[in-house]
Amino acid sequence: MKNFISNLFSKKYRSLTISFLMVIFAYVFIEVMMNTVKIPRLFTSLLVPTCCYIVLALSLNLVVGFSGELSLGHAGFMAIGAFTAVCVSGLTASYISSDIIRLILSIIIGSIFAGLCGLIISVPVLKLSGDYLAIVTLAFGQIIKSLINNIYLGFDAKGLQFSFVTNELNLDGGKMLLSGPMGATDTAKISTFTFGFILILFTLFIIYSLIDSKYGRAIMAARDNRIAAESIGINISRTKTLAFVTSAILAGMAGALYALNYSTLQPAKFDFNTSILVLVYVVFGGLGNINGTIIATTVLYILPELLRSLQDYRMLIYAIVLIVVMQITNSASIKQSVDKLSKKFFKKGENA
Repeated sequence: MKNFISNLFSKKYRSLTISFLMVIFAYVFIEVMMNTVKIPRLFTSLLVPTCCYIVLALSLNLVVGFSGELSLGHAGFMAIGAFTAVCVSGLTASYISSDIIRLILSIIIGSIFAGLCGLIISVPVLKLSGDYLAIVTLAFGQIIKSLINNIYLGFDAKGLQFSFVTNELNLDGGKMLLSGPMGATDTAKISTFTFGFILILFTLFIIYSLIDSKYGRAIMAARDNRIAAESIGINISRTKTLAFVTSAILAGMAGALYALNYSTLQPAKFDFNTSILVLVYVVFGGLGNINGTIIATTVLYILPELLRSLQDYRMLIYAIVLIVVMQITNSASIKQSVDKLSKKFFKKGENA
């Protein structure tokens, strides 16, 4: 037992252990508070969305922090998972009575669709880099939002009916699943805080398993020096595709859990601002920093919701925070470089 505990806090597993313990402690504390103290409904209503945004931010950190590619289209993957889950939940409601089974099935199928879209889009996207990749992923997110904004989907006794751009469905006592700009309406709210907690733990397990594997080391090697990585036989396209698709799958899961927490959900929710918002969470928490991403996402998502007077200025505040963080990071990097040069200079002077 002693060896097991020492292994958990060894250098290799320390970060993973801290992440798991931090999330478990937060979950237990919140559950105890909800069962012993009367917590305002506003706070409890933020629990599931916070879990969703933590998973989404962690998935984006896998691309931006560990792979080194700037993606601005994660709201698109989240939207795919969200509206796929809504459709699956609506279609299976009369066949599967258990909410948990329907929730799990919806999340799995939503993540599969998001992963497939991530795989398809990765073929042209990952041939680009820097600003070009950011622009293309941004366009992808906007295209997904526009497509969902024009989809009308419903079912009745005749089966599934589909219409695009204009609503030409004539349902005979059926149900609309997607209603164009109105999005999903009359959705069963089956998401729970407990399942959000489980999804965070699952995301942490997937990310840590990936980055601690040979594939993760290849991803980070390609990020640090592409030419050197290629020279030792690392397939850059394959490693970046692996990170991108894994990130899309996790984003789809976050979207599925998010969508099934609301009775109505519009495609406009998954716009450019959502992608920027999650990027702010990642940058503020630290690129490649898992624990920092969890803390930053929790604080930056909950505070504006609790302080409604600042809601209209949220994006302005985030922009200022992002600039300050980048300036501090750049200053720290410059100082570190100066210190290294100074040490080398004085070392040469002593040798002389």
